[in-house]
Amino acid sequence: MSSAHPTAPVFRNILEMIGNTPMLEITRIDTGPCQLFVKMESLNPGNSIKDRIAVTMIDAAEKSGKLKKGGRIVEATAGNTGLALALVAGQKGYRLTVVVPDKMSDEKISHLRAMGAEVVLTRSDVAKGHPEYYQDVAEKIAKDDPDAFYASQFTNEANPQAHYDTTAPEIWAQMEGKIDAFVAGIGSGGTVSGVGKFLKERNPKCEIILADPVGSILAPLVNEGKTVVPGSWLVEGIGEDFIPSICHLDLVSKAYAISDEEAFHTARELLKKEGVLAGSSVGTLFAAALKYCREQKEPKRVVTLICDNGAKYLSKMFNDFWMVDNGFIKRPTYGDIRDLIARRHLEREDFCLTPDIPVVQAIKRMRMFSISQMAVVDEKDRVVGILDESDVLIALVRDRDYA
Repeated sequence: MSSAHPTAPVFRNILEMIGNTPMLEITRIDTGPCQLFVKMESLNPGNSIKDRIAVTMIDAAEKSGKLKKGGRIVEATAGNTGLALALVAGQKGYRLTVVVPDKMSDEKISHLRAMGAEVVLTRSDVAKGHPEYYQDVAEKIAKDDPDAFYASQFTNEANPQAHYDTTAPEIWAQMEGKIDAFVAGIGSGGTVSGVGKFLKERNPKCEIILADPVGSILAPLVNEGKTVVPGSWLVEGIGEDFIPSICHLDLVSKAYAISDEEAFHTARELLKKEGVLAGSSVGTLFAAALKYCREQKEPKRVVTLICDNGAKYLSKMFNDFWMVDNGFIKRPTYGDIRDLIARRHLEREDFCLTPDIPVVQAIKRMRMFSISQMAVVDEKDRVVGILDESDVLIALVRDRDYA
């Protein structure tokens, strides 16, 4: 526990709180002969590493005259860059339009809208060059508005510069210059390029390791030198179907392709054993870091990132039902009709009511679970009826004191 005496500084603006995130050593998960450290970027005020690049890109745009007072910022993002830009835009008085693929979590979309951003949803099953590809849509929106600045994290050199100037020096100082490998993913390529360049300049023997979702083209390119047809993946924020112009893959010495299933289970393990609630991309990074550590024959000091907070994924990979529905948690099979039932009553997976529950509470439960019908069961678990929302409406219209 930290000292009871106040030591933390007082800030005058939330943007001043970006950076200088703590480093945590992993001690409750097997890391082989290595020491594994995670830099807690989820503790930035916007809950992700993207806060760093948002500030740097907007500052650079202001200095260059590309972004004028009261202007509009447009960006294509899987979520965290949008949230970071919303934080900066709100503090500096800019409008923000964020174009996102439709696989993004509901929590991220709600968060963006709550911060005042306009959200444009696009298809996640199309590649670059398709008219509905999220980056192409964002670029067109920016071109059609003379007051707009397209942040373009995938081509903006201020992106890797932010990590070269801030993230990497912090890692180097926290590790006291003793770091043998750095594990990261590639979305825009800014983190790998900025941190990788800095670490290689200080220690040419430091390995830069890529954590990549299965389906991305990057791991096969690094490991085998071949270009493959991109697939699809559910992990958000990393993996690509093209190579961003700011991405320096030549810094990467090895890549690990991590499946969605392994990433999600690893993120859940990280929460249970180390108490770290992290996003889906962290599952990919952490799984790759563990593979690297366990493969080593001699002790090494390895660093990876907790890129964002996992609260935005509670409805997905931290939800057992979502994991079951997507085939990531295997349930016992019986060879009968029970295998076809999505929510089994005997395993307490369904949503049901008892006859004595007030109608108001029944309505609240329907809203909580986003369903319109619920079974009513007695004390012996026998179905005695079905309550439909239309039944509730009719009853309330007939007798307003019914509830």
